[in-house]
Amino acid sequence: MGIIIRWLILTIAIIIASYLLNGIRVSGFLSALSAAAILGILNAFFRPILIMLTLPLNTMTLGIFTFVINAILLLMASGVISGFELDGFWPALSGSLVISVVSWVLNSFINEHGKWEYKKTDNNGNGDN
Repeated sequence: MGIIIRWLILTIAIIIASYLLNGIRVSGFLSALSAAAILGILNAFFRPILIMLTLPLNTMTLGIFTFVINAILLLMASGVISGFELDGFWPALSGSLVISVVSWVLNSFINEHGKWEYKKTDNNGNGDN
């Protein structure tokens, strides 16, 4: 169940990026869902290899080069999905930033069991369980 929720979160992040940025176009929800699936597969198989190959550069940039890797994977996904279009590298880079932030925010509400969870904290940062 958790993988489906994360897939939907990535789909929502792609749709939000297409609304916020001019160089990203999604023709509909099914195209965004397909793009999220392809992006998830690319992230699972190619991202670790690319991270390892660019580890010195990624270390020198304090991890910021990871967004370039995400942009390349986003461009690869747009080449496979017909209803998901990018106008080049710079929209892909800004799209990877937006998608990363939106996914991070929405995934922060998912617990380790794949369910929605909201932890209320007091003024000292202690959470209620």
